[in-house]
Amino acid sequence: MATALIPPFATPGRAFLVTAILGYHLVALLAVVPYFFSWAGVGLAVAGYAVALLGINIGYHRLLAHKGIACSKRVEHGLAVLGVLAAQFGPAYWVAIHRRHHHHVDDESDPHSPRTGMLWAHMGWLLAASDNTDPEAITRRYAKDLLRDPFYVRLEANGGWIWIVVASWVAVFAAGAVAALIAGGTAADAVQLGLSLAVWGIAVRTVWVWHVTWSVNSVSHVWGYRSHDTPDDSRNNPIVGILAFGEGWHNNHHAAPRSARHGRRWWELDLTWLAIKALAWIGLVTILDAGDRTASPAG
Repeated sequence: MATALIPPFATPGRAFLVTAILGYHLVALLAVVPYFFSWAGVGLAVAGYAVALLGINIGYHRLLAHKGIACSKRVEHGLAVLGVLAAQFGPAYWVAIHRRHHHHVDDESDPHSPRTGMLWAHMGWLLAASDNTDPEAITRRYAKDLLRDPFYVRLEANGGWIWIVVASWVAVFAAGAVAALIAGGTAADAVQLGLSLAVWGIAVRTVWVWHVTWSVNSVSHVWGYRSHDTPDDSRNNPIVGILAFGEGWHNNHHAAPRSARHGRRWWELDLTWLAIKALAWIGLVTILDAGDRTASPAG
């Protein structure tokens, strides 16, 4: 890479990030221990996966980053909070990184291009960042619109979004413990259920969401088919497309970045687009761009 690398523990912020990523993976591994298993935890993991992924896809990506839809500030902030639950930075920094990706897609200034390496694109850029990902500089340049909103400023200031993530851990554990006690369980039962919900509903779910969304940066720039002749390496990857609720139709996205619809063919399942249409039907959002104009079809 032509830009200077920042070692994983060079700054307190980077050290915290690396420690958090490692910590989440270690806690998620507890899922193989029978003590931490519960069907309630598995159910919460599945539901939480859908909620957090849609928070990222609709709130962070298609609404805030590309403005393919519009809504009231109250709904916008609510969708942003759902995105925060995916533990992938605050909205302004996430948006800034993504907009820089589109500005410098697959060149040396792209924060996470596979041309630097698959592991780098998948998660290496998080562990040993480059000067392409400097939080203050990137956010001020690429997310000025969000920084005009005090809500997003508070989420970015001193890692304010992290407290929402911490609160979700506490709330999930407490909910499990209280539910066990109400059902007539002992204190030991309460602790066991609370921990099972935290391990499955928070740690396992978060790690799974991470690797699915990170695959959009890595896998969907290397493997798949191209429907449009875009000046980058983006691909439509069916596996990522399904697992990431439509984000894996990445060549379609780079052909029409503002479009709120990524799946273009009948078999390109885009669950995020279906969720957006449902939100539009009940009047919570307005679709501004459905991808009617795209880049030229690939030859």
